[in-house]
Amino acid sequence: MPDTIVAEDSTAGLRALAPPGPDRRRVLLAPVTVTPSKPLAPSHLKGLLWTDVMYRATSALADVSYRYSPTTYHVTEQTLGFWEFLDRTVGAADYSGMTEVEIGELYVRFRAEGRAATAATLRPYAEAVESQGWVHPAARRVLGLWASHYRRLGMHDPGLLAHQPPGMTLPEMIDRLSSLGMCLDLSAYGSPVFLDATRYGLPLRQIVDADGRPNYLACALRELLPLAPLHDEVVLLYDPELGADYLLLERVLLRLAVKVCRVAVGRVPVEGRIRSARQGGWHGYGAGDLLAAAYAEHGDNDVIRLGMRLYFIATLGPGQAQSFRHDTLRRCLGRAARLLAAADGDGAPMTEVLARHRGDRAHVDPYRLTSGLLARHKPTPGRELLAEVYL
Repeated sequence: MPDTIVAEDSTAGLRALAPPGPDRRRVLLAPVTVTPSKPLAPSHLKGLLWTDVMYRATSALADVSYRYSPTTYHVTEQTLGFWEFLDRTVGAADYSGMTEVEIGELYVRFRAEGRAATAATLRPYAEAVESQGWVHPAARRVLGLWASHYRRLGMHDPGLLAHQPPGMTLPEMIDRLSSLGMCLDLSAYGSPVFLDATRYGLPLRQIVDADGRPNYLACALRELLPLAPLHDEVVLLYDPELGADYLLLERVLLRLAVKVCRVAVGRVPVEGRIRSARQGGWHGYGAGDLLAAAYAEHGDNDVIRLGMRLYFIATLGPGQAQSFRHDTLRRCLGRAARLLAAADGDGAPMTEVLARHRGDRAHVDPYRLTSGLLARHKPTPGRELLAEVYL
């Protein structure tokens, strides 16, 4: 049972919504979150780097809020179940010296156990998260390690270690969904709550179980229902395996008269297979391993930051057909070194270049922008573009 309170309030990752300029729209970036229970694998890195380039490029043209709140999703059964497993099997361990891999191996054990904790067992954990901002020491350790990877990769940290609760309670979210005519709430009869988009030809989707426990989609609704109307465009970045849920989420947000863009970012197969986090297999492929290898060969922050983005965005692309390859990543690092050596201050203004890669949308397409850096017979990218978006 939780006994440590951590409630570090912060608005990191959500910019103040000042009145936009005459040509600047308000954009909300809302990527799928990664459960802090394992190393950042290639699939995670791809999604995070994709979002980072979109955020930094779009920020030059629009007022952008980057909402990535681990706090919001700590109350899911997957996360709370892992924390209960740790307390039950490991006990009062000192997680501060553990690596991501060590904690990830415990997560694999948890998933392999196949034992679902009861709602009564998990309720104290959920209450501590909701009322006190409590985070399990193992999760705080993983989030701290991730924050260090973000710094080395030059990624914007949207508040990994901050307490960022959603803007609606669970009952408030259900009430709002009901007001939109999109909720089938059977909780009064001891049954689940469903998101109802059947009028659009979509199936009923359970979002809260009979014991009152929310799933990932319910948490996303708690976060996005109050935020979406404050923006001109909402960009949802997600794993293709979550496509059905994100189609439902888009449909709800459209009822709020908000422009919604769904961006599916494919996973990265390892040795020809797309592995689930519950299966492990991170050795040699985690963010820490990849960064260590890159620094051993180059030792240059700028080369590594640009090279990683060239590989995970431009080379792998939006799909998930190509397996991760160390040799291809090394070639991208070499290409990054050459681009940086050739970059100068001449050429088209950065904002003009960025605007070419957003079409009729407010956000910049990271794939179109980044793959353009590798195109032959095109001008060398300017130093300003590289510094502001990639380094």
